[in-house]
Amino acid sequence: MKLFECQKCNQLLHFENTRCESCGSQLGYLRSLETLSVVEPDGETWRAMAEPEKRYRFCANAQYGVCNWMVDDVRPSDYCSACRHNQTVPDLSVPENIVPWRKIEFAKHRLIYTLLKLRLPLATKAEDPDGLAFDFLHPKAPSPDGSTVPVMTGHADGVITINLAEADDAQRERIRTEMSEPYRTLLGHFRHEIGHYYWDRLIGDTDNLEKFRAVFGDERLDYAEALKQNYENGPPANWQESFVTTYASCHPWEDFAETWAHYFHMVDTLETARSFGLSVRPRVANGGDLTAKFDFDPHKAEIGPIVDAWVSLTVAANSLNRSMGLPDLYPFVLAPAIVAKLTFVHDCIRAVPRQKHHAPQAPAPDRSKFFGGIARRIFAKVQA
Repeated sequence: MKLFECQKCNQLLHFENTRCESCGSQLGYLRSLETLSVVEPDGETWRAMAEPEKRYRFCANAQYGVCNWMVDDVRPSDYCSACRHNQTVPDLSVPENIVPWRKIEFAKHRLIYTLLKLRLPLATKAEDPDGLAFDFLHPKAPSPDGSTVPVMTGHADGVITINLAEADDAQRERIRTEMSEPYRTLLGHFRHEIGHYYWDRLIGDTDNLEKFRAVFGDERLDYAEALKQNYENGPPANWQESFVTTYASCHPWEDFAETWAHYFHMVDTLETARSFGLSVRPRVANGGDLTAKFDFDPHKAEIGPIVDAWVSLTVAANSLNRSMGLPDLYPFVLAPAIVAKLTFVHDCIRAVPRQKHHAPQAPAPDRSKFFGGIARRIFAKVQA
């Protein structure tokens, strides 16, 4: 994630900011320019200093403090290009639902930011039956027949379901401990589940399928049985040599989703390092291999520079965490087989036509629907 700058006072701004902490200016994110801009009222619309010739409106979800993206005033939708993908949101008449929904939206907007940067297809369900939609469900939400069924975070037929309980830090920590998942985050959930969505779009029934099988294995392996064996027996003893996480070892679909999520972790974090002007140069005799300057755009770079820079950055980050008595920020090892899988993901993304995203004209989200997705385990099981 890159940093932004206030056009009025040059204060450093972050992606989720709604006001400049220095001069107090109102802020809005302009998706078309990929920038956070000072916005000023102009009648019933807003004028953005970064693009003064246009007029904008705030996304309708801004009223709940969950979105700072702007909508071009010529567009009929009340929702921004990120929130138009929402199919179901929590019952907003219940005040206790707002805070967890806000946390989920912050993670989702970061996901959409990276998808847009990588120019991946991002149609809504209203535009395309194969498009993307989100259901954010309360764990006790009723199903259409009135019964209460467990809400499982997962992906099914282009719909990504997130259990609202995942936004509760204490609840997520409890589940993290029970499931031995030391790297469990909301953003990780989104990046993992979107990997399943893009497997359907970019791999299944395409020319990439046989290439996928050569790298990840045969996805026709019985999925339910593979999960059962994983839960009962755990990962293979040498899983670190081939899989980025233990959960990735259970089935090729999960291996792809974990690797996809990992790739997103890498490009987003490297962009942050670039925005802060970071570089690594260990002051030891044999530290040359870890010397790196993060001065390139990881969304456009080749996989070699991405991996090399990533290794340098994470070694430094882990060392900083240990200095604070904290666990490693990055408890993973990029073995050659894992780099080959990351390369496959990278190549699939780069092969997508670099089309420009236009804001779709979709209807407002339906807040009356409540149903869950297929239960797929959640990113990510690793061993610290």
